[in-house]
Amino acid sequence: MQEGAKHDDLTRQRVESLLARMTLDEKIGQMTQVRHFDDITPEDIKSKYIGSVIHTQGPLPGRDAAEWQDKFTEFQKLALSTRLGIPLLFGVDAVHGQNTYEGATIFPHNIGLGASRNADLVEKAAAITAIESRATGFNWVFSPCVAIPYNEKWGRVYEAFSESTEITTELTRASVRGHQGGADNHRVMATAKHFIGDGATDFGVEGGSSSLNRKEVYQRLLPPYQAAIEEGVGSVMASFNKLDGISMHAHKALITDTLKGTMKFNGIVVSDWKAYSRFGGTDIINAGIDMVMAVDGDLDSFRDGVRNGVLSGVIPQERIDDAVRRILRQKFRWGLFDRPFPDKALIGQIGTSAHRAVARQAVRESLVLLKNEGNVLPLRKETRLAVVGEFGNSSGLQSGGWTVNWQGTLENYRGATTILDGIRSIATGEVVYDPDGSVPQDNLDVAVIVVGETPYAEFFGDIGGEMNKYQLTLPERHQRYLTAYREKGIKTVVVLISGRPLVVTPQLEQSDAFVAAWLPGSEGGGIADVLFGEYDFSGKLPHSWPKAEEDYQGKYGPNFWDGSIVPLFPIGYGLNYGTSQARKN
Repeated sequence: MQEGAKHDDLTRQRVESLLARMTLDEKIGQMTQVRHFDDITPEDIKSKYIGSVIHTQGPLPGRDAAEWQDKFTEFQKLALSTRLGIPLLFGVDAVHGQNTYEGATIFPHNIGLGASRNADLVEKAAAITAIESRATGFNWVFSPCVAIPYNEKWGRVYEAFSESTEITTELTRASVRGHQGGADNHRVMATAKHFIGDGATDFGVEGGSSSLNRKEVYQRLLPPYQAAIEEGVGSVMASFNKLDGISMHAHKALITDTLKGTMKFNGIVVSDWKAYSRFGGTDIINAGIDMVMAVDGDLDSFRDGVRNGVLSGVIPQERIDDAVRRILRQKFRWGLFDRPFPDKALIGQIGTSAHRAVARQAVRESLVLLKNEGNVLPLRKETRLAVVGEFGNSSGLQSGGWTVNWQGTLENYRGATTILDGIRSIATGEVVYDPDGSVPQDNLDVAVIVVGETPYAEFFGDIGGEMNKYQLTLPERHQRYLTAYREKGIKTVVVLISGRPLVVTPQLEQSDAFVAAWLPGSEGGGIADVLFGEYDFSGKLPHSWPKAEEDYQGKYGPNFWDGSIVPLFPIGYGLNYGTSQARKN
């Protein structure tokens, strides 16, 4: 018997031995994921046999990484002190770096990585995220998001790589390899999410309904999940949306029959937030959900409901055993029984210069040049210029949602470099910072006008949704920045910070150069590198670019595959210094 087969056989034996000794309450405990501090007391870990702890928005585990590790070590010791000593999985929404920890390396969001088309770079970014997640005490990340966005009104477009199934599939493979492929103390369990149709809801509504037929789902949405499974992804997260009129959390045909059956996924299917009370109670267990985020008051109702469901025969015992078997298999696979505690030696790797250099490269390669009239770019180092707009000097604004806080931050955060910082580090001429576009000076050669969307996450970012805070066009004050400098006769370079393509057709026409910079993360200096020509533009649009708000009158945006909407720029468009000069000359 080969070594791998021997290991798999030993794991099966260990799993079955544990399973045979477990009570129903212990099995339900393994299926339970809670949020630390808010849902449980430390003693609950022992008495309720908790299987996993999630950290997200809320009280921090400590003041620094050492205290975070100490807190999770305390929890782990409580889990190991139970009758069977089954260790905890610690999960975190590390979607573009270990973004819940201030001081970590923050990469461009996935939409920017999709613009880079660089699978090797995506793998490196995921590997660094894994190391910095392990350094703060985690062994499970809820990444990558492998959605295929159909409508820029959706508030999570930036979490996905591209509207292209092929690009998304390739980068999904790379991300899973990066997260899961390192040394034992460097790797984390990855999560492909959200299964399935999260980005393909009608009119881009977060958690809405999708009217795609099953053939379209299989052809356009399933391939990234198949790729993730082939790479050995440890978990898949169910989606908030409905398909076939059925909540995906309760969609047995797709979760059990397709994902676990046809696609042969043998990992954990984890619910999304508060799914038990939101999407059908015991129905989600029977559909194939293995681990449930029993948060925000769901813990007792989940435990009681599943116990009563099994005792009454509503939930088959074999469904519970399948769920627990999958959870235990991953805990053995990730070495938690042998190495349950975080490694203090990793703390020094958080936010290192080497990690930040990779993130800066990712920023450079994510930038897409949409216009460069008169070859205003690259900037000369001696140019007298202004950096205009509050986005030009805010690492929080440039990073988007899921950065330090769930909804992001408007402030600068520790260790990050703003766009203004980057420009000042390269420029030798005068650099004026004009945060509100109110003081255009006559003696300037160029204005770098940084505009965009304030941070958001999930349904808060839906356009026309219940929050109704965002729009497909630039805020009026940002449009005025460009007008003020144009009226002075100053050359204008617009840098757009956004989580999706926006309708900026008038601004494209008014500007001399226009750069789609997406949400670059902590390394704003990467933008300056390319603006000054130290590196060329190489990014290509990961989405079709809309020409008008009318492009969104139907269910989907300009990427809809029937060709009924003609975009301003097609997917794959992107100039560089050579092509933009050739176009002009």
